[in-house]
Amino acid sequence: MRIIPNGKFPARKLSILLILPITGTLQAATTIGEFHPFFVGTEVPDNSAIGLADTRMITSTITSITSVEVAILLTGGWAGDMYAYLSHGSGFSVLLNRPGRTLAELSGSGVSEIHVTFSDSALIDLHTAIPGSGSVAGYFEPDARETDPAQALDSSPRTAFFSSFTGLDANGGWTLYVADVAAGDTMTLQSWTLTITGIPEPGCGMLMIAGACCFLRRVRRPMVSHE
Repeated sequence: MRIIPNGKFPARKLSILLILPITGTLQAATTIGEFHPFFVGTEVPDNSAIGLADTRMITSTITSITSVEVAILLTGGWAGDMYAYLSHGSGFSVLLNRPGRTLAELSGSGVSEIHVTFSDSALIDLHTAIPGSGSVAGYFEPDARETDPAQALDSSPRTAFFSSFTGLDANGGWTLYVADVAAGDTMTLQSWTLTITGIPEPGCGMLMIAGACCFLRRVRRPMVSHE
């Protein structure tokens, strides 16, 4: 066993004790937006590529996104006509792309109310799990099919997930775009909720670490004897 003179910790061990708790706090993820829906209450133009775009400016301490979730409420109309995506900076994820549309059912699902939360961590693909009529609610993966809505099917490749936002700064404009790409019924975007989880920017804790390091450096400097 190593004996510590005078019962004091060596400076190197002291630096570990001082820094580790602070660093752990700085790396803790934070979440914003979960309980703050954006109310829209606007009808999505029928059979129009112009669609409806709703952009919200986010101010946050999050400078590195780790996950994103989106909840939407659409009422009326025909779910199988709908196409929707979320964009921010270089991030892009397709939420809806003609849900329920297959070779056997080209008109897609006839659901008239969509009240769902999209997350990459969900286990169910809404495109294939959506019922043929009525309403749908729950926790689903984004559609992620970046295919032209006119060609989108259940078999289309899925590439546009929320993972495209990973590592981005949360600050700035976030846009939800919704379009009705087939003639007939119309849907209304009632509201949507954006939930962002990520690592916050370094705060005063970094200054504390820097100060502690400087102090310890001075403590560890050997005394020079002139004898």
